[in-house]
Amino acid sequence: MLDFLIKGGTVIDGTGAPGHPADVAIRDGRIVAIGTVTQDARETIDAHGLIVCPGFVDPHTHYDAQLFWDPYATPSNLHGVTSIVAGNCGFTLAPIAPANAEYMVDMMCKVEGMAKAALVNGVPWNWSSFEEYLSKLEGRLGVNAGFLVGHTALRRHVMGERAVGSEATVDDVAAMQQLLREAIEAGGLGFSTSLAYTHSDADGQPVPSRWSTPDELLALCAVVKDYEGTTLELVADGCMNGFSDREVDLLTAMSVAGQRSINWNVLTIDSARPDDYRGQLGLSEHARNHGGRIVALTMPVLVGMNMNFRNFCSFWMLPDWKETMELPVAEKIARLSDPAHRIWLETRAASPDAGVFGRLTGWDRYVVGDTFSEANAGLKGRRVREIARERGVRDLACMLDIAINDELRTVWWPGPTDDDMESWRMRAEAWTMPDVMIGGSDAGAHLDRMCGAPYTTAFLGDCIRGRQLATMEEAIRLITDVPARYFGLRERGQLREGWAADVVVFDPTSIGAANIELVNDLPGDSSRLYASATGIDKVFVNGALTVDQGASTGLLPGNILRSGRDTATVPLTATNAR
Repeated sequence: MLDFLIKGGTVIDGTGAPGHPADVAIRDGRIVAIGTVTQDARETIDAHGLIVCPGFVDPHTHYDAQLFWDPYATPSNLHGVTSIVAGNCGFTLAPIAPANAEYMVDMMCKVEGMAKAALVNGVPWNWSSFEEYLSKLEGRLGVNAGFLVGHTALRRHVMGERAVGSEATVDDVAAMQQLLREAIEAGGLGFSTSLAYTHSDADGQPVPSRWSTPDELLALCAVVKDYEGTTLELVADGCMNGFSDREVDLLTAMSVAGQRSINWNVLTIDSARPDDYRGQLGLSEHARNHGGRIVALTMPVLVGMNMNFRNFCSFWMLPDWKETMELPVAEKIARLSDPAHRIWLETRAASPDAGVFGRLTGWDRYVVGDTFSEANAGLKGRRVREIARERGVRDLACMLDIAINDELRTVWWPGPTDDDMESWRMRAEAWTMPDVMIGGSDAGAHLDRMCGAPYTTAFLGDCIRGRQLATMEEAIRLITDVPARYFGLRERGQLREGWAADVVVFDPTSIGAANIELVNDLPGDSSRLYASATGIDKVFVNGALTVDQGASTGLLPGNILRSGRDTATVPLTATNAR
């Protein structure tokens, strides 16, 4: 007898092939038949009018901590995600020595926007090795989860406080290599690192991985070539502002040393700066010409994110803003009240030095979020341009006046500066490129600033009922088979007989994402931005029903995706093209 029979739906198998009416039979965690199925089942699901497709794969998450208090990886699971990759950007929770736990907590709060109360109250911190970390999650996951091994964790574990400010010795590098080997042998999917100037620890110092030399990086990358089904990941300065010749050579050398592809996060595309993203993709061409492979992640939706002038956010990244933004609140208010200083900040933000962060400077498009003073009553939901015109002031000055009334706590929602059709046409063009992959949600991180998890359903809704920049079949391939094949996931990413039953059933007339809201559901009564899905009827992970009519069922059938066992090595000659 079958466990489940999904009857009468339109099957889109993830390969990009046209959808076709078929039944899907599930037994013992596997798809056992696709076609006309007459066998009895313990549960038959009427899928007439619905789409049946593979579970979605999110290649860039930071659920490393959240899975301890939320094994379902919400809200990604509600948006049809059945497999995730975590441990990105060099930030993992293992290996870790007890003496380093406080540093790692504070760093994750700063660099990945995680709530300290949640990390302290929701994570047991009762492991040392990477193997022990994975064992704490094994058997208690609602999704399949693979974990890269983070450079910062390796460096801090080996070097302690010397990890910040010091070059690694030959013995240090050898010890890191050994730890990386042990972690991959335990199931780690590969090696991740950060060289990005945006990544600083709680003391404002560059995170440990940023103190590494090219020799250290190449030595660590070289470890992964010895293991089946591994990969590399990084974020670097060029991911924001374009790659220097030095970075192009280094990243290519890293891929060649490891004999594995590197993916980087995140490629932004704006018709106002068309040469920027094309220049960044030149990195991939250079790597291919020199025996490597480098893949850019890009998001298929514009992710809303909020900011304020009080707490760390992207405003800190604008040129010469950091000194002002790091001042104590009272001093910061005094500085931001100075008309001359306001003009100087506005001028620097609009300069070419802003790079990708120049997208923040459409001050007139910002929408006022939550406010906290009587002086700002009634402003929530209004655009800055309207208020500024009423007051006869410049847009940034208007924002600062409002923020100062709230002692800088005002929540701001930036309006996109790149929502024009030419930008969208360029994005659709990029999705077809051989070394571009959809992803970069950062799900599990930046919880008070953004919510990238809904990108899968928002993308499908846009492709089916919105801009229609890709067919439904192609959109599904881009978020299922493409990332599954990139990581070499065995028997996942397509609906095929004998493959794992990671399956999504959705309504094409309503698939999408609900509005983002702030909820207080983290340990320690911490808050996060959250969005539910619309149109998701059923989600299966390894043949178990994990989401039913938009709600988690409480089942935990997910597997740790371990290198070699669950992944195969992907040749450097592979592409994402059909």
